[in-house]
Amino acid sequence: MDKNTLIGLLLMGVVIFGFMWLQKPSEAELAERQRQIDSIAAVQKAEQQRDRVAGAVDTLSTSDLAHLKSVLENMPADNATINNEGVILTLKDGQLAGTVTVGDTTVMWDEVTSTTSANPAVHNLAVQAVQRALDIYAKNGSFAASLTGTEQLVAIENDSLKVELSTKGGIIARATLKGYKTWKTPQVVLFDKGDNDYSFTLSNNTQRFETKNFYFTPQQLNDSTVLMNLNLEGGAQWGLKYTLVPGSYMVRMEMVQQNMTRLIPLNINLVDLDWHQKISRHEEGKMFEERNSGIYYKFAGKGGDVKYTSESGDDEKELQDKLKWVSAKNQFFSTVLIADSVMTSAKLASKSTEKGTPEYENYLKDVNIHTMIPYSSDKPVPASFYFYLGPNRYHMLSSYDKYSPKEDLKLTHLIPLGWKLFRWINTGIIIPVFDWLGKFMTNYGLIILVLTILIKIVLSPLTYKSYISQAKMRILAPDIAKINEKYPNQEDALKKQQKTMELYRQAGANPMGGCLPMMLQMPILFAMFTFFPSCIELRGQSFLWAKDLSAPDKIVEWTGQIPFITNFFGNHVSLFCLLMTITNILYTYMTTKSQPSSQSMPGMKVMMYMMPLMFLVFFNNYASGLSYYYFISLLITIIQTYSCRLFVTEDKVRATIAANAAKPKKKSKWMARLEEAQKMQQQQQQRQQKGKRR
Repeated sequence: MDKNTLIGLLLMGVVIFGFMWLQKPSEAELAERQRQIDSIAAVQKAEQQRDRVAGAVDTLSTSDLAHLKSVLENMPADNATINNEGVILTLKDGQLAGTVTVGDTTVMWDEVTSTTSANPAVHNLAVQAVQRALDIYAKNGSFAASLTGTEQLVAIENDSLKVELSTKGGIIARATLKGYKTWKTPQVVLFDKGDNDYSFTLSNNTQRFETKNFYFTPQQLNDSTVLMNLNLEGGAQWGLKYTLVPGSYMVRMEMVQQNMTRLIPLNINLVDLDWHQKISRHEEGKMFEERNSGIYYKFAGKGGDVKYTSESGDDEKELQDKLKWVSAKNQFFSTVLIADSVMTSAKLASKSTEKGTPEYENYLKDVNIHTMIPYSSDKPVPASFYFYLGPNRYHMLSSYDKYSPKEDLKLTHLIPLGWKLFRWINTGIIIPVFDWLGKFMTNYGLIILVLTILIKIVLSPLTYKSYISQAKMRILAPDIAKINEKYPNQEDALKKQQKTMELYRQAGANPMGGCLPMMLQMPILFAMFTFFPSCIELRGQSFLWAKDLSAPDKIVEWTGQIPFITNFFGNHVSLFCLLMTITNILYTYMTTKSQPSSQSMPGMKVMMYMMPLMFLVFFNNYASGLSYYYFISLLITIIQTYSCRLFVTEDKVRATIAANAAKPKKKSKWMARLEEAQKMQQQQQQRQQKGKRR
């Protein structure tokens, strides 16, 4: 394109835009044009009102009526009824008959098809309801016959579990766990009718069919197996077969089908699965139970990790990786959907129930899970799953790994046992010992007592070593003070440190000797902190005044809400927690009294007394079994401390220090490096002094 052409195009554009600007209507012209439009609209509205008064109403077209007849003719003879959107229609002698309910008004079919009406507004709403119902049946095509039916519940059960299947959607509508109870009901209903629903969405190239909209036909195959079936056009069948595994909390769910290639093309290789559940509340202490509820899921593969949504509040996640299972979990019970193959991706949403709503007292979280499942319309069983509907009991969950021979299901990770180190202590030591003690004792308060004593016996060498180290440091405190007085200046810091370390070496003391044994005990303390609140064996077990070792042992309770305090402390006082706090303060007094006072940190003792009070606030809502364990552990520690003081006197410690001082000491590498650093510092100081003199 040359220069002249560009100039020509530019001039043409200027002319066009200039012409458009000159022809732009004025504001008066625009106002007149709008007045004319409004006038025409007013005339049309008046004509419509006159037509209404004259009785002119909306009507169903001939094609609409023919389509309604076609839908009913293709339904099974024993269930040929349209029942949707308040529309109830049947065929009688080849003619449509029925009613349409609009609000509180029921309109007979003859009135719906009439071209006039005494009440045009209601008549038109009835016609619109029929058109909506017809649209729904048209969208569901070959599945339309299953849109109408009566909901029934079919139960299958074993010694552990009872599940009730609903013909509406073909889902597990209610699950009842035998042998467990809540604080106010004799049995744990994991979820009730209306609280748990899931739906598969099948699709062809133009339509989507959601199974939650259909009424299934139940077939009791045997005592433990029920088939929820849809009989479709052309001899096609689609259904969900449920089998309750004997003596377990597992329910096998298989997607079964015949001749589905007539309805679903082979190029469709995925079906959507949407699962919604309101996680029910089962414990009296809602605050702690809610903090242990949410969506858990495991990524597919041998090394797949178990993750979860936030348990402290609302959360949403969108996952692209394949999943092996997904779960709606609360503190002690879970609903887990385990795929035989994989779930290709997922969208997860968890929302806490809001205070002040009717659902707040009975539910913990509202969870929604959307995922996709591999599918093929030519396979008799295109997809299969296991539903685990049961307690979060460690050995039971561990035993279900047999249902997935190719990879570890890691269902035990539904139980929060802490980080890897703490989890290893719990699964490798605490749980086996706890279960072993359970073989000989039935009272879990006594089991905790014996478990605590065994732990303290195992840790007693560390406790003894810590006490001896503290005693040595207490005896050496005057000597250390003299060294500090002798070398007060900053330039003598290395010399002071060398003398101090030499004193420790001669006495056989280690300034970290009292801390290291205590640090080695910390993992066990943290492991127990995660073990007791998650231990379902303690649920409902009483001991002394505690009615339930898995819940707070309330001795004082109030109903009012105290701002800030109630959110952390709760509206009660737990006795075991209070005893633990008093014992902790007593132990703090013992330890601070035996230690030399420190002028450099005068507020340390105050802080040490504040810690037990902070624990009182923190542990008041925790399981009474945990507070009971810490209370017993502190009592035993106090007894051990007094025993050490009784049998390990100061004279014996001084004799040990003197014996260590008499032994020939080999200079350590660290001490040699310290002396070398001191020499270098002295040489540097000498050079600086010489430089100043010059």
